[in-house]
Amino acid sequence: MKRFRPGVSFGDFVVKDSSTRKSRVPPETEADYRRGWLVWLGIVAVFGLVAVRLVQLQVMLGGRYRILADENRIKQIRLAAPRGVIFDRNGTAIAGNEPAVQKDEATGLETPSWQRRYFLGEAGAHILGYLGEVSQDEVGLLREAGRKYEPKSRIGRTGLEEGYEEKIRGKDGGRLVEVDSAGQVVRELGYRKPTAGDELRLTTDADLQKAAYDAFGFRPERILKGAAVASIPGTGEILALVSSPSFDPNLFINGQADGVAGVLNNPELPMFNRGLGGLYPPGSTFKMVTMAAALASGKVNSGFTFADTGVIRVGSYSYSNWLFNKRGQTEGVVGFVRAMSRSTDTFFYKVGEMTTPEVMAQWAKDLGLGQKTGVEIYGEAGGLIPDPQWKELEKGEKWWLGNTYHMAIGQGDILVTPVQMNLVTNVIASGGRKCRPHLINESMNDGQLPMNDAVTQCPNIKIPKETLKLIREGMIGACSPGGTAFPLFDWNEAAIQSKSKSLYADRGDQQLPVIACKTGTAEYVAADGRVLAHGWLTAFVPADDPQISVTVVVEGGGEGSNVAAPIVRKILAKYFSVEDSYPYSAIPQEVGE
Repeated sequence: MKRFRPGVSFGDFVVKDSSTRKSRVPPETEADYRRGWLVWLGIVAVFGLVAVRLVQLQVMLGGRYRILADENRIKQIRLAAPRGVIFDRNGTAIAGNEPAVQKDEATGLETPSWQRRYFLGEAGAHILGYLGEVSQDEVGLLREAGRKYEPKSRIGRTGLEEGYEEKIRGKDGGRLVEVDSAGQVVRELGYRKPTAGDELRLTTDADLQKAAYDAFGFRPERILKGAAVASIPGTGEILALVSSPSFDPNLFINGQADGVAGVLNNPELPMFNRGLGGLYPPGSTFKMVTMAAALASGKVNSGFTFADTGVIRVGSYSYSNWLFNKRGQTEGVVGFVRAMSRSTDTFFYKVGEMTTPEVMAQWAKDLGLGQKTGVEIYGEAGGLIPDPQWKELEKGEKWWLGNTYHMAIGQGDILVTPVQMNLVTNVIASGGRKCRPHLINESMNDGQLPMNDAVTQCPNIKIPKETLKLIREGMIGACSPGGTAFPLFDWNEAAIQSKSKSLYADRGDQQLPVIACKTGTAEYVAADGRVLAHGWLTAFVPADDPQISVTVVVEGGGEGSNVAAPIVRKILAKYFSVEDSYPYSAIPQEVGE
C-alpha cells in the first residue's frame, strides 16, 4: 500500500480498469443506412398528404364547407304569397284566400300563410279548377326568374288556376334567421315581403253560374249529367259554364283524403268538363246549320215545301220522321219555318240532299263547328264535321245518300261540344257576328292581361238577312204552342202577346221576353248496345234583340224537350228575374223532340 504524499493527486490512488464494448454487428457485416431513409421518406409523405388535404379543405373547399356550416346556422323561412283573387263580372269574389298558419319544417316556427277558397263550390269547379301539391318533377321548376317551386308548394290544376298560373300565383317572400344548436332563432338577418298574385276578372255571373248548376237537379230522383253554356251573343262573353256532375275544389285544399278519393274514383267522371271536352252528336240543333247552308248558298229556294209522309225510302233503307216513329203521324206540307218549329226530319233530309254534304260541312265549319273555339281553359275538344273526302280517307268507305240524310239532322259521325253549339247559336242570334267565346273580362283587368284581337274582334259570317229571319221565326215557333219545346209554351205564348205573366211565369211589371229555341234529340249506341239519346236545347232571348243565349245538353237523358228545355227555362228565369212556378218535378211526356 502506498502512502499518501503531499503533491500527489488523489487520482493517482484510483485504480483504472478499462473495458472494451463488443459490437452487435458481426465484424464481417457492414452497417445498412437505407432503412432509416425509407422511414424518413414515409414520414415526409404522410405529412405531405396532410398538408395537401389541409390546403384542399381550407383553400379549395373552404367556401363550400363554410356554406354548409352557415346552412346549419342560418335558416330561410318561406312566406307564401296569396294567389290573386278571381272576381265575376259584378265584382263578386268567386275564388279568394283565407288567413292560415303553417309550420316551418326547418325551425318549427309557425308563420302566416294563406289557404285558397272556392266560394261557388261545385258550381264553379270546371271554370276555376283547383290547387294541388307540386310533384317531384315540378320541385325547383322555374316558371319565371327567381320564382321556383319548392316542396309542398301549391300549383294550379285545371281551369283558370292552371291556365293563368303565372298571373295569379304571386311571388313568395321569406325570412332569413340565425338559429342556435337547439334550432332556436337567435336573430333575424333579412326579410322579403311576399307579393300577391294578379287579380282576374271574369265575364261570368256568379248567381247565374250557381243557378245553371242547380238546374241539373230539377228532377227530384237524380242529378242529370250534362253541360250548360250561357253567353252574350254579340260579344262572346260567357255568363255561365257548368258541367254536371261536378266536384268541390275545396276538398283538394283541405286535404280530405276520403273526399278526394271519392272524386277521383267516381265512375260518373265529375272532374270531366263536359262543356268544353264533351263530344256529342248535335241532333236536330244542327238543323240551324243545314237551313243556313241551304238558303245562304242558294242551293234551296226559301219557298221550298215538302209533303211529309212520315218516311223516305231509298232502296231497302227507310229514313223516318220522329213524329211518325212516336205516334205514327205525319206533318203534311211544310216549309222552312214550319219544319224548323216542328223539327221535321223528312223535310231536312231532302234539303240536305239538295244542299250536298260538302256545302253543309263547309258552313258548319264557318259557323264554328269541328274546331276549338279558343276558350281560355285547357282541355277543349275540337269535334268532327265529316264529308265524303273524310269518310274515304278515314274509313275507306264511300259516302252514301243515307250519310247525307243523317248529316242534315245532326246524326252520323258529327261530333260537337256544347260551347261550339252555343257559338253557332250566337252567330244566328247576332246577325252573323262570330265572337270567340271567352271567360276573361279583359276590359276590367286594368291592363294586367294582354289584349287579344280574337276576343275584341268578331268576324262577320255573311248570312242573308232573309235567311236569318226565317231561322229566327222557326226557332220562335219551336218554343211556342205547336212547336217541340213544350216546357216553354206558356212563357212564349204570354211573351208574344206582350204580357208579363203566363201560367207559371211572372215578371212583375216587365214584359216576358220572347224565346227563340231549337230542341234536339241525338241518338247513340251505348256500351251495352242500347240505343239512347242525348237531349239538347239551345236558345237566344229576346228573339228580336238577343241579350243572352243558352245551350244545354243532357248526356243520355232522352228527348231535349223533356230534359234540356226545363234546365234552359230555369236559367232564363234567373237571368230575367222571373218568378217561375213551373211543375218541374212532373214534366209531362207530351209530344216533343
